[in-house]
Amino acid sequence: MKKYLSFVLVLLLSMPVRAEEEPNVSAKSAVCIEYHTGKVVYAKNADVRLPMASTTKIMTALLALEEGNLSDMVTISPNAANVEGSSMYLKAGEKLSLSDLLWGLMLSSGNDAAVAIAEHMAGNEADFAKHMTERATELGCTNTCFKNASGLPDDEHYTTALELARITGKALENVKFREIVSQKSAIVAGRTLSNHNKMLSLYEGAIGVKTGYTKKAGRTLVSAANRGGVELIAVTLNAPDDWTDHKNMLDYAFSKMERREICAKGEQIANASVIGGMEKMVPLCFAEDVSIPVLKTDKTEVKPIVEAALTAPVEEGIVAGRAEIYVDSVKMGEVPLLTAESVPETKSPSLWVYVQKVFALWASLYIVTT
Repeated sequence: MKKYLSFVLVLLLSMPVRAEEEPNVSAKSAVCIEYHTGKVVYAKNADVRLPMASTTKIMTALLALEEGNLSDMVTISPNAANVEGSSMYLKAGEKLSLSDLLWGLMLSSGNDAAVAIAEHMAGNEADFAKHMTERATELGCTNTCFKNASGLPDDEHYTTALELARITGKALENVKFREIVSQKSAIVAGRTLSNHNKMLSLYEGAIGVKTGYTKKAGRTLVSAANRGGVELIAVTLNAPDDWTDHKNMLDYAFSKMERREICAKGEQIANASVIGGMEKMVPLCFAEDVSIPVLKTDKTEVKPIVEAALTAPVEEGIVAGRAEIYVDSVKMGEVPLLTAESVPETKSPSLWVYVQKVFALWASLYIVTT
């Protein structure tokens, strides 16, 4: 019996921790959010200001993609070529496209590429960093401040795990950004660049994003992964064991979420009244399929809104209302409602029908003119 119990104990201790349990995270600050909704699935000191090292370059890339021309040729300054830290080994006087510099920025984590981009976009790095902070504020990040484009140490250069996740979410909206950060390696401007982000190899479904390290910041990491139509962004700041942290957070978050079908195209949900039609009502249906990522415990609700009666004749497939989508009583979006069939005008309209039409016409004119 003792041998049997010992075997069971060893077996239990060797089993992985259930994904439903809170993940073990070594980072000083961490967060995991759902990409599309920004819903926080896991957080640990997520609002604490901390340095972010080279994950800074996510914002550098975002501004270059939003405001730059990828085909622009950039002449590398001595200042950019000689910057300290990680590098894509640029040479003063060399000319590369802005697109090439972005690859070196995100794969090789080139501080030289960061400075070259900043100088090209704003004339100097200080002004570019100021613009980086302004853009972060526009995204709702009030605890983020940039003093350079690379992430080199500065007492006034900081963010929070949550705000860095938000910035990453905005960057991931850009197709070019996704292409770059998802590649393990690339040949650019005669250079073979290798991505520092081991999550691309370590984690099933990983699609990016960026690593970072300085002595002051410690190990920093932003990752993103997609499974079953659910896309997550994970951030750790000052994490001794960042690869394991991200695996644990992502496993936990994926176990908590699902992609839920909210409505199906063509499915009928409501009716609209018809004035002067052979039928008094016309069924309304969803204009498109809608599915959204939600926590498995979330309650979803669809509320059809039909604001006015239709006047015959009514064609099939016209917009006659909308359906509002709620998750735990918070409106998340809406989808148009279309007429599911046509309704011809009645052949022998009565006086009352004419009165209804006149009233409907008067009401619509009144609304337009007022």
